[in-house]
Amino acid sequence: MILVFGSINMDLVACVPAIPRPGETVLSPGYRTLFGGKGANQAVAAARMGGSVSMVGRVGADGFGEACRANLAGNGVATDHVVTCAAPTGCAFITVDSAGENAITVASGANGTVEAGDLPDGVLVSAPVAVMQMEVPLAASLAAAARVRAAGGRVIWNLAPAPAGLGTADMHAILAATDILVVNEIEALMAAHALGGAPDFTTAARQLATQGDTVCVVTAGAQGAFFATPEGALHHTPAVPVTPVDTTGAGDTFVGVLASELASSTGLDQAVQRACAAASMACLVSGAQDGMPTRPQLDAWIAR
Repeated sequence: MILVFGSINMDLVACVPAIPRPGETVLSPGYRTLFGGKGANQAVAAARMGGSVSMVGRVGADGFGEACRANLAGNGVATDHVVTCAAPTGCAFITVDSAGENAITVASGANGTVEAGDLPDGVLVSAPVAVMQMEVPLAASLAAAARVRAAGGRVIWNLAPAPAGLGTADMHAILAATDILVVNEIEALMAAHALGGAPDFTTAARQLATQGDTVCVVTAGAQGAFFATPEGALHHTPAVPVTPVDTTGAGDTFVGVLASELASSTGLDQAVQRACAAASMACLVSGAQDGMPTRPQLDAWIAR
């Protein structure tokens, strides 16, 4: 079983020739509403691989909230533990340029009210794989992660988006609550900075893994993924080369597929390989969730 404890958003996406600089206005011919939130995205990515996935999070008592809940259910994600609260449903405002790169602003809304108590004890009896991110309150995620591990489950923590000024105490607390830490290149350096600093992301991965006694996975775009073990060994999995249309959902696809593979008792090497392939596939379609593959689609892509 996979539990995803995290954010649920509605994404408002505009395509532009270039992402605007500070003080600049860029016109777009229109915009689209797409389902998002790192938590919801990762839950959908995991559910499309099959198996049991349950979302724990909050939405508002509004149209966006109703639509987000229905979208999760339609993708096979259990929504029994999605709480409706007084705050509005979270929204993300996304601009995508002609090269497929993106810039994202998130208005947290209901996500900022998530509590550890939203995760009921009854779902912990199956020793789940639990997935955390950084779009809901850190204290709530830490408390939920501790309960998962106390029940014999494993925690995958996606340190995204990594907050500016991440403190040493917070980083130590996250590592102590985590079995597998997933970061991108920038997040790896930010996390390592909280522990003293590192000159590059591979050194940062080793530092985080050895100091945290955890596995640290770094997603590195076209370079694929690297993961360091608590013993300091560094492994590399190359990416499947693609010409990206939209990279918005690639990282969340990686995390969701990684969680699904590990929940299915796949070894870490193969789990990272399949997550890399799925992330490449996600870049071929616009929108965070639209490009996330199903298990048969991923199998076919890998077998090409």
